[in-house]
Amino acid sequence: MAKNEFYWRRLHSLLGVIPVGLFLVFHLSLNFTATGGEETYNSATGVMDYIPGPLLLLIEWIVIYIPILFHGLYGIYIAFTATPNNKRFSTFRNWMFLLQRLTGVFLVIFIAWHMFQTRIQKAFGAEVNFEMMEKIVANPWMLGFYIVGILSATLHLSNGLWSFCVSWGITQSTHSQKVVTWITMAFFVILSIIGVSAILAFV
Repeated sequence: MAKNEFYWRRLHSLLGVIPVGLFLVFHLSLNFTATGGEETYNSATGVMDYIPGPLLLLIEWIVIYIPILFHGLYGIYIAFTATPNNKRFSTFRNWMFLLQRLTGVFLVIFIAWHMFQTRIQKAFGAEVNFEMMEKIVANPWMLGFYIVGILSATLHLSNGLWSFCVSWGITQSTHSQKVVTWITMAFFVILSIIGVSAILAFV
């Protein structure tokens, strides 16, 4: 792995944005329809039922599960082997470096549990709808767990976009990196509001 680490890291970074990052934005936006009520949410999510089961499962594995699995497992490897670069980056950036690793490890746990409560239950015949999410977050501890999970996901993606721009050579100057910092932090705030508003709509 060490021999091809440069390429593995580039793949890890790319998959974190496309398709995992795009899926997160789509998923939170879809969940945001819950703010319009139970009927609105069920109608929006029910569109997926028009896709034939085998085709939907194939799309989910190619676009969602495999990329998330690779990004998550390789991310854990990075989290436990990488060290902060205090000389190259500012104190803020090194704190973000640490938060990126902490949120990444937490998200592996959160996503696995979320999948168990929704997709796996659907495989056993349960219906993934407004009522299901309403029952899940009826427990205050579970609601808190989901809010932390959402904020971890939005921060991880937002800061990951900054890292993506740097590692792929899009932002090379200090000024451009500062500009992208402000843009990604604004993105974090907006996406967090959407995500938290969505989960609170089930309460």
